[in-house]
Amino acid sequence: MGYTDMDIKNWKEHPKVQEVRQKFENEKVRSSMKWMFEIIVTLVFAALAAIMMFQTVTMQESSMEPTVSVGDRFFINKAVYKFSSPKRGDVIVFRTNASDDAALHIRRVIGLPGETVQISDGRILIDGETYKEGRDFPNISNAGIASSPVTLESGEYFVLGDNRNNSEDSRYADIGMVKKRYIVGKIWFTCSPWKKIGVWKG
Repeated sequence: MGYTDMDIKNWKEHPKVQEVRQKFENEKVRSSMKWMFEIIVTLVFAALAAIMMFQTVTMQESSMEPTVSVGDRFFINKAVYKFSSPKRGDVIVFRTNASDDAALHIRRVIGLPGETVQISDGRILIDGETYKEGRDFPNISNAGIASSPVTLESGEYFVLGDNRNNSEDSRYADIGMVKKRYIVGKIWFTCSPWKKIGVWKG
């Protein structure tokens, strides 16, 4: 037996059918709301994680030229040294004291805790052995306080700028040995200028 349009209309308007339809639509709404809520929560957590783990810094000094130029801008990985320690050759961002208003500096790690660093005849000596770097830096003309052996204490690092003869770094009292608790993080990504954008390889 066939159904007329009136039968179908009455069937659609039947209270039970309406109840099922309403329930289904409510579930769709709840599902959509839940999905949107999960996306918003994920984005919020991602933003918070980015703020906690990364920070930007702009090079204000010529101490790292030619590797880093004045005005170059970077993302700092702030999390890396919470789980490990700086390694020789790392380019780090640090403050000279605990104040949040203290200027940020960018330098290269040379000496590690427990080591003795000295600069003699333009060469860097680590525990009495000549440190051979993987790039061609000029001989150092001013050894500063490192003209005599400097032994690093626990949590201290000896840093130099790549612009060896025009850099304020651990050779001078204004910077001195960098304490780990004042290290903000490690240079991770170049975000400016455009031609240098990419993961830091310096």
